[in-house]
Amino acid sequence: VLTEKLRIALLLPYKVIGRYASSTTNASFAYLIAKNHSFELKSYKIESESVEDIQKALQQISQDGFYYVIAPLTQKGANAIGEINPDMNIFFPTINKKDITSTSSYLVYGGIDYQAQSDMLLKEAVSPLVIFYDKSSIGKKLSLYEEEKFIYDGIDQNLSSEEIEAQIVDANKTVVKFSIPKRTTNLEKQLFENEEIIEGSFFINTPIVKTGMIMSQLTLYDTNATNVLSTQINYDPLILSMTQYEDRKNMIIANSITQNNNILIETNSLLGNDIVYDWINYTTTVGVDYFFNLATREDREYNIALEDNQMIYPIELLNPARYRFIKHISTIEE
Repeated sequence: VLTEKLRIALLLPYKVIGRYASSTTNASFAYLIAKNHSFELKSYKIESESVEDIQKALQQISQDGFYYVIAPLTQKGANAIGEINPDMNIFFPTINKKDITSTSSYLVYGGIDYQAQSDMLLKEAVSPLVIFYDKSSIGKKLSLYEEEKFIYDGIDQNLSSEEIEAQIVDANKTVVKFSIPKRTTNLEKQLFENEEIIEGSFFINTPIVKTGMIMSQLTLYDTNATNVLSTQINYDPLILSMTQYEDRKNMIIANSITQNNNILIETNSLLGNDIVYDWINYTTTVGVDYFFNLATREDREYNIALEDNQMIYPIELLNPARYRFIKHISTIEE
């Protein structure tokens, strides 16, 4: 059992991650206070996610005697660390291993799996699948992934391209995609009397405010949506206050924040921090918990499997009901 101080470093590209620089710090701090074990938590700011900036910070972290690093970086920063290949334990709360090629045993990925969430949601989808997305990298990546998965799912990829085409036609699956620019507030030209989308499943890959706008207009323009699907992006209590119940009653949201600990929730809220809905703060907490277990051999608070250096979060499907999120009961025949 560890008797000396547990020392954790935070590697923070302030300019890139904005408010997450302070909220991931708070999440780490809240966890360590709640554990009542002596600790030292130190932040290392980096100007950019270049290999040079990161390497310099990691050398400093190592000289200062820290073995455990929480690194809320973007994919660029995580790739840079993969190149440097340091021999210290680094946890990325923001990155899923599917997006990275590193094989280092020291690097652990805590980002949620948007693809696995999309797969689960697409089981609920009917044709036409109407995909809304914005210009963010996650929006673009998900819309491409969902389109391909929906069209090719269940089709034998070993067939010739003609046979695959024929199977796609037989399956009668159509996809309609709308990229919604930042300032757009009216979707009349996409939705009004558009026969191609009536009674479809609408997959929304946009942040919460834009999602609220899209959903009110799906009702306004009588699209008769079979359902509205969304990943973790829209698991947010704002959806309950920003949309009318009528607009969201057929909405299904995938969520991977499925385990929580009341003491940690309370300690975070004292610091003005949210680990109930904010997945990056949640995954940061899971990372600090993982390091705490490595260092002290005490049981982990979060019973989340680690496979091939990636945290595997359970996924649940929820409906934003009148006043809260409730479990989605699927009507799909397995």
